[in-house]
Amino acid sequence: MSLFKRQPVLLKKSILVRVGVAMATILGLAVVGMLSSVIIAETSEGFAAAINQAGTLRMQSYRIASSLVHGTELEAGRAGEITRGLVDEFEERIYSPRIHNVLEKGISLRVEEAYNIVEWRWQDSFLPQLKAYLLAANSDSEVEDGDAKGLDEKIFYLSNVDSFVDDIHHLVKVLELDAEEKIQQQRLIQIIAMALMLLVVAASMYMTHTSVLIPLRNLLVCARAARRGDFSVRSNYLEEDELGQLGQSFNVMAEDLSKIYTDLEERVKEKTSDLEQSNQSLELLYAATKRLTESAPTEEVMQELIHDIERATGTKGGYVCLGKPGDKQAFRLAVASLDGMNDNSKDPLDCQTCFGDGTSHTFKVQQPGQKVMHMFSTPIKDQKQHYGVLVLELSDETGSAELSDWQQRLVETVASHIAMGLNMAQQVSRSRMLSLLEERSVIARELHDSLAQTLSYLKIQVSRLDKVLAEQDPKTALEISGILRSALNGAYRELRELLTTFRLRISEAGLIAALEETVQEYRERSGLDIELINKIGNCQLRPNAEIHVIQIIREALSNVSRHADAEKAKVLIECDFDGLVTILIEDDGKGMALDDEGDMMQHYGLPIMKERAEWLSGDLTISQSSSGGTSVRLVFEAAESAPSNIHENVLQRMNYEQ
Repeated sequence: MSLFKRQPVLLKKSILVRVGVAMATILGLAVVGMLSSVIIAETSEGFAAAINQAGTLRMQSYRIASSLVHGTELEAGRAGEITRGLVDEFEERIYSPRIHNVLEKGISLRVEEAYNIVEWRWQDSFLPQLKAYLLAANSDSEVEDGDAKGLDEKIFYLSNVDSFVDDIHHLVKVLELDAEEKIQQQRLIQIIAMALMLLVVAASMYMTHTSVLIPLRNLLVCARAARRGDFSVRSNYLEEDELGQLGQSFNVMAEDLSKIYTDLEERVKEKTSDLEQSNQSLELLYAATKRLTESAPTEEVMQELIHDIERATGTKGGYVCLGKPGDKQAFRLAVASLDGMNDNSKDPLDCQTCFGDGTSHTFKVQQPGQKVMHMFSTPIKDQKQHYGVLVLELSDETGSAELSDWQQRLVETVASHIAMGLNMAQQVSRSRMLSLLEERSVIARELHDSLAQTLSYLKIQVSRLDKVLAEQDPKTALEISGILRSALNGAYRELRELLTTFRLRISEAGLIAALEETVQEYRERSGLDIELINKIGNCQLRPNAEIHVIQIIREALSNVSRHADAEKAKVLIECDFDGLVTILIEDDGKGMALDDEGDMMQHYGLPIMKERAEWLSGDLTISQSSSGGTSVRLVFEAAESAPSNIHENVLQRMNYEQ
């Protein structure tokens, strides 16, 4: 019911309703003014013609009088015709539609009375006298008698025509007065309508100013303040009309926006704090990753990393210990900014306290003569491998002496990066050890297939020389001495080749430059015409793979120069679209004299070439070339890794040879 009761109030105070009423009033007054003008104009139509027509009656009366006066000078028949025409014309004019149309529109009583007087006098007084005069004028009697008969009628008309004209003049006057009254009525109606319209317009303007402009100006001020972010401004126009409701709605909206804006500011502050934390975390992780990847996790690197953690989390220092839960003694890798501890001090903390159960935890330490230290320990582990712990001293300036969740997660992440760095360092160390063992195996094979055999041969010749010297055979002794000298020269030459091979390095110029240097070296050493065909393109090989490729080509060229008796040789290296690398060494020499591949593997350094091919996961084949010489072909994939058991095979061969 309250809603139904409220609606009439709202309609009554509605700006739209009030504006509509004002516009309807103005429109009504305008319509009234126009309709009155139309009606008055309609009723006033014909008044001018009627006045003109009535005015002609006065002239016509005097014309009749003139015809009567001057009729004696004319013939009797001629004078009667003129008078009869003027009487008929007067009769026609007094009953003209111009006058009767006005009389039928409901004219005033005075006009009607004036017309009735004129008509009555004409019909009862003047028309009978004039007709009698005309009869007398047209009779067959003599003129003298005719003039005597019409004289009384003529005298009557002439004596009364002035009063009759006065009656006609009165009729014209009252017609003019009626016409002027209608014009005055129209003017009065227009003035009243205009005054009412001006009054309504003034009231509308006042209502617009008080109910529209002022509230709109107030709402505009509030809107400008809200646009500037000031939601404390409120609308003071709270009437029941539309703008008042808009002002109330704006106040509610401003209140809600103020709350939302305050909430957004708080959320922005929280997000800004989160972003700052994320930025600190990213900077710390970047610094940790950069330090651990650029160098090995040494004491200096760990100290700098702990300082980075201090700046990011507000801790007071810490240290890194290597070990695992259950160890009674651990190795302290680095200490940084920890109160009461330095590189030369003995670790006062129990290993069990630091390592705990292998998870992140907080504990307290009481230093002799010092305050209690709050410590945080997190394990340094990579997957299941446990390397040690990262221990940090917490700051108690805030009174909490604890790390927040994001700080704890950040420290744990840094500890996992340290674990990965230690793991990478161990892997690099193992890789270097295996590479060293592999190269030692290669050196042992090279020495076994070159100097060891030569020295064994020299040992046999020395034994022969001892026997010949005991038998005192100078000729045979000289032959054996020549053999020893030749063998020693060969051993020296092989030693120089081995030293050259062992000193081989790949420069920054790359594989092709190293191949060109190798080919040029064997050209100068052997005098062979060696052609190098490079079709490797943009194919990239691993550094160790480049070393093995160079060694295989050197071994093949060494065999050509020593055993093939060739004049020309060709070295081809190419790589196809799929990354398949092909290396081909051909010569035009006498070829291999041995048919059994098992026998070949015992000569010409072929076992070592085969071993290098296995490291490359490739296929090494030795066959006869198209020119009759020897063809050595190696095929492998550029991206293929070495066999997982290659290092084990190297170690087994080294143990076997030892």
